[in-house]
Amino acid sequence: MLYWAVVFLVIALVAAVLGFGGIAGTAIGIAKIIFFVAIILFLISAIFGYRGRGTPRL
Repeated sequence: MLYWAVVFLVIALVAAVLGFGGIAGTAIGIAKIIFFVAIILFLISAIFGYRGRGTPRL
């Protein structure tokens, strides 16, 4: 998911250099959303992964 955030960031940078301000703004907005969703999903999986481990049964 972070890969897609970087892809949209690169698209935004290229669009900004070429003078397409509207496309650049949209792409950077999408990149921000994807980045924060990825961070939230990482934190959720880290919390549940930590809680999911119990004591080993013998």
